Amino acid sequence: MLKTLGRQIKEFLGATIATPCFMLLEVLMETVIPLMMSSIIDDGVNVPGGDIHHICVVGVWMVAAAGIGLFAGIMGGKYGAYASAGFARNLRKAMFGNIQTYSFSNIDKYSTAGLVTRLTTDVTNVQNSYMMVLRMGTRAPASLICAMVAAFLVNARVASIYLAAVIVLSGILGVIMVQAHKYFNIVFRKYDDLNASVQENVSAIRVVKAYVREEYETNKFARASAKVYNMFVKAESILAFNMPVMMITVYTCILLISWVGSHMIVAGNLTTGNLMSLLAYCMNILMSLMMLSMVFVMISISMASAERIAEVIDETSDLQNPPQPVTEVADGSIAFQNVSFRYKKESSEPVLKDINLTIRSGETIGIIGGTGSAKTSLVSLSSRLYDATEGTVAVGGVDVKEYDMEVLRNQVSVVLQKNTLFSGTIYENLRWGDKEASDEDCQRACRLACAEEFIERLPQKYDTYIEQGGTNVSG
Repeated sequence: MLKTLGRQIKEFLGATIATPCFMLLEVLMETVIPLMMSSIIDDGVNVPGGDIHHICVVGVWMVAAAGIGLFAGIMGGKYGAYASAGFARNLRKAMFGNIQTYSFSNIDKYSTAGLVTRLTTDVTNVQNSYMMVLRMGTRAPASLICAMVAAFLVNARVASIYLAAVIVLSGILGVIMVQAHKYFNIVFRKYDDLNASVQENVSAIRVVKAYVREEYETNKFARASAKVYNMFVKAESILAFNMPVMMITVYTCILLISWVGSHMIVAGNLTTGNLMSLLAYCMNILMSLMMLSMVFVMISISMASAERIAEVIDETSDLQNPPQPVTEVADGSIAFQNVSFRYKKESSEPVLKDINLTIRSGETIGIIGGTGSAKTSLVSLSSRLYDATEGTVAVGGVDVKEYDMEVLRNQVSVVLQKNTLFSGTIYENLRWGDKEASDEDCQRACRLACAEEFIERLPQKYDTYIEQGGTNVSG
């Protein structure tokens, strides 16, 4: 999965590397500022008479460090946004491009709503997670390590409190992440059902209203929505433990550091400036842990989405061109020789069994049969929309498996059982059959189909924009 997604970084690799680099620079500046503050207190304020020169010099360096840290943070955000948005764009492009190569049997594995969810909701989840990993996923561990090292350099005894807190908290966050992940795996499958309900309702809204089925559809949507709600509640209920655990750890550390540190100051083993820097590092470490917990939450949510995205990208079409495909169809003859066909290999009965049929080039035939008698399945084999399970289908005297699929399908004209109109102008819809067709060719086809009179009455005639499914024109 990681290898599949990693290939989509491509031209955004530079931004992907630059983002954590700027985050590390920001962390470095945040780490040295408490040390400077400690120096101001111990060597500038607490010395007899005060050392104004030292305070001013170190103060200038603090301002410079803060400025560099601010610049690094801004640039990290900029490049992080660029990398994550580009990554999401490539994921959508890779999924959509691979879907175009699917055979009908591949498409049958996924619902339309499921593919839409993967291209939208799932990609958005992965994009947000990627942004979080590039920025917070780099910043938080680096800040934690730098602050931990600096704290141990100041006073190892007090810093050991941080170490114990980090170990305990990491274990608890790991348990929370594992438990939440299994619910998020389920919730996105429920999203597919929700989107399917919406898509079906909107596309068939005229039928819904004609049969007064609004209440039924509303209840159907409510049930699908309730399932998503229930799964999210269960997942978020587990993640809700994240913040209380974090806050308990934060306040416990502050209390322990204040208690131990104050005793050490009284005993002369720690300076006031050191205690101030240790408290600053305490907040750095614990804020880093909070950021890490947020990263874990995002990863928990996006892992399920990432798996679903990788599944679509890695899906390989059942139909492939041969190594040296035939690129010319000699004639229109079609021959079925002992052909049997199953939609699924595990099906007990084939939909076509031992078919032998020869159609000469130029011959017109009709195939008659009841509903579900596999007439469409038979025709689909001739243009290799499916492969025969057994036997051979030949077009122009050549097995269809030896042709380049695009060449073969370009030679097969199809009038589908169910008409489909795509969003675009009438001209654009007409040119699905021949993208090089002239305006005159398109208009001639409409005259033959007796559609010219209707089109000419439209305000923009052949340039009239057709909505998806042709919802803005007469059925």
